[in-house]
Amino acid sequence: MSRLYWMKALLAASVAAAAMMPPMAAFAQSVQSSTQLEPVVVEGEAGDSATGPVQGIVAKKTKTGSKTAADIKEIPQSVSVVGRQEIDDQGAQKVDEALRYTAGVFAQPFGPDSDTNWLFIRGFQATATGTYMDGLQLFSYGFGGFYVDSFGLERIEVLKGPASVLYGGSNPGGLVNYVSKRPEFERKRYIETGINDAGNVYLGFDIGDVANNDTVSYRINGKVAGGDTYSDLQNGWRGFISPSITWKPDEATTLTILANYSHIDENHNGGSFLPYEGTVTDRIIGGVNYGRIDPDANFTEPSVDLYKREQGSIGYEFEHTFDNDWTVRSNTRYSAANIQEVSVYPNGWVSPASTQLNRINFGHDTDAKTFLSDLQIEGKVQTGAVEHTLLAGIDYKYYNIDQVQSSALFGTTPPIDAFTPVYGSTLTPRVSYLSQNLTQQQLGFYAQDQLRFGDGWLVTLNGRYDRGWLGADNRPTFYSASPSAQSQTVGDFSGRAGLAYEFADGVTPYASFATFFNPVIGTDANGNLFNPETGQQYEVGVKYVPTFIDGLFTVSLFDLTRQNVATATAANPFAQYQTGEMRSRGVELEGKVNITEDFKVTGAFTAYDLKITKDKEPTYVGKTPFIAPEVMASASVDYTFRGDWYDGISVGGGLRYLGSSWADNANTAKVPAVTLADLKLGYEKENWGVDLNVTNLFNKTYVASCQTTLTCSYGEGRSFKLKVHTTW
Repeated sequence: MSRLYWMKALLAASVAAAAMMPPMAAFAQSVQSSTQLEPVVVEGEAGDSATGPVQGIVAKKTKTGSKTAADIKEIPQSVSVVGRQEIDDQGAQKVDEALRYTAGVFAQPFGPDSDTNWLFIRGFQATATGTYMDGLQLFSYGFGGFYVDSFGLERIEVLKGPASVLYGGSNPGGLVNYVSKRPEFERKRYIETGINDAGNVYLGFDIGDVANNDTVSYRINGKVAGGDTYSDLQNGWRGFISPSITWKPDEATTLTILANYSHIDENHNGGSFLPYEGTVTDRIIGGVNYGRIDPDANFTEPSVDLYKREQGSIGYEFEHTFDNDWTVRSNTRYSAANIQEVSVYPNGWVSPASTQLNRINFGHDTDAKTFLSDLQIEGKVQTGAVEHTLLAGIDYKYYNIDQVQSSALFGTTPPIDAFTPVYGSTLTPRVSYLSQNLTQQQLGFYAQDQLRFGDGWLVTLNGRYDRGWLGADNRPTFYSASPSAQSQTVGDFSGRAGLAYEFADGVTPYASFATFFNPVIGTDANGNLFNPETGQQYEVGVKYVPTFIDGLFTVSLFDLTRQNVATATAANPFAQYQTGEMRSRGVELEGKVNITEDFKVTGAFTAYDLKITKDKEPTYVGKTPFIAPEVMASASVDYTFRGDWYDGISVGGGLRYLGSSWADNANTAKVPAVTLADLKLGYEKENWGVDLNVTNLFNKTYVASCQTTLTCSYGEGRSFKLKVHTTW
């Protein structure tokens, strides 16, 4: 990257930070004249703080970046944590909603999709291979993924950049780790209910207690929701229940069992799979301007549309510390899901002079199973003046998908008018084009050494080797009567080296280098199974934990290269070749501060230089890949009044800026930037409270992203969410 680019990026970051200083300074002056603020002191048990509740909005510890309970400032990569209170303050009902204010994360690229949490990190999609729960992967392929309701989470953690050295194959841009609510060895009684302005109602509960002379603690939380949504014709209901129990016979031993059952029965939302002309720009035919397609319009067939999910999981986390302070851990989870789906969705204009949209009549029946296990040992060793925190482990991943996908023959599904839709057309039957049973396994051996010396130096060294096995049984379909089988064995090393220095005033500069690999399921144009993606990242940054206030600030600059990317030519997008390479470079800034217990502020800024550096289609080289914006920024504030009659009233809000993005890899069609405002009003007194969250306050109609000019998605319009909650 050119020196000029870095200068521009740093200048923009400095301007963004400086823009926030005057109001902060003014606030400090006004407070100083009346009341002297005391530093916010965060207390908690060290063993719990890496996975337990976050004090306010500032998390100090995490397990995601090192698999040990480490301070965030010690991890040689950028890490963001969104705790339960921040999730609630935003009124977020999904994980992707909760991450809209997180640096480096592009959330909801396809709009408010009700059954998937879509996320891009550092320009690369993290939904399929970059999502984890309690440190174990939630892998998905095709439609065989696992949905997690955010109400059951204590915190959401984002590790940016490659993480293969800790977790094996995963998204190169970073990963999201969901941390489940778990027993806290205290009595808990919480219930909330809410409704939005579309008429969707929900009820959530969170109950916990202790038993057996305080050696056993249990917790059970769940939620049920149903009703209409903002898209025409969409309704349904969903629910989940998550019981957990912890046995702690002594201070050295802990066993936690976590289970979940989820059910979804609804139909699909509209607002997506729409053409560029008619969403980003007006649809003009023969001088007549038809305007833009209604974001709430839904072009499915309500008589056949369905989405059904049955999903369950059970697992455990075991930890024991021996007398010599060495600790062993074992984490295991088994999950299974059945997903059935029928959707009739648009596929471009019938002709340049038509207001009708082509449609595809699609369906699938998918069963997915996964078994994951991670066995670790951790301890400390002193060699001279150097203290070592050692970690070694073996993890295993098993993923199986049995799927049948079908669609009506291309061109036989009746079109529908985009501006005056009429439903009830007779649909031709769907026929299978994919019937497959696929199994992927990985076995990984990893080691980590965190070295401390010289009164502040910290070196992190990681190494890992993975072996992977892929087997695919392709059954007969409508198009092929001949079954076939394929298999592949792959192996690869990955590593990470990080250097940091902790100054006494809370400033920690760091630098790191990491390599990664990511197994890719599928075949190229010649019928050969894909090789794993590989690449490397260089990252430098500074983390700052002030001594005078409860906050965390991070500035990171990175250079990330992704190799063995599957690409295709513009003439034949269905014939893929593994010859591509993409590069993501940029700067990320993020700050979170608990100014007081009642006054919280966040800010984030992201600037990328995303480029296609190699591609089967030579005209794409040097272009920016579609979907992800190269600039994003956000800021939020939440303040609770204390004093007279207004005691307990809270006011909050935020601004989000999504920069422009490209609709195609040829960079001929651009999706414009947008600035959005969110608002929160609340009141809490003693053991009850009420909150009103308004997303997209000014109801701006905008396109979140396009992946080609045939498939654009509207962003979420204005929504009101009212919630009442109580404890007892």
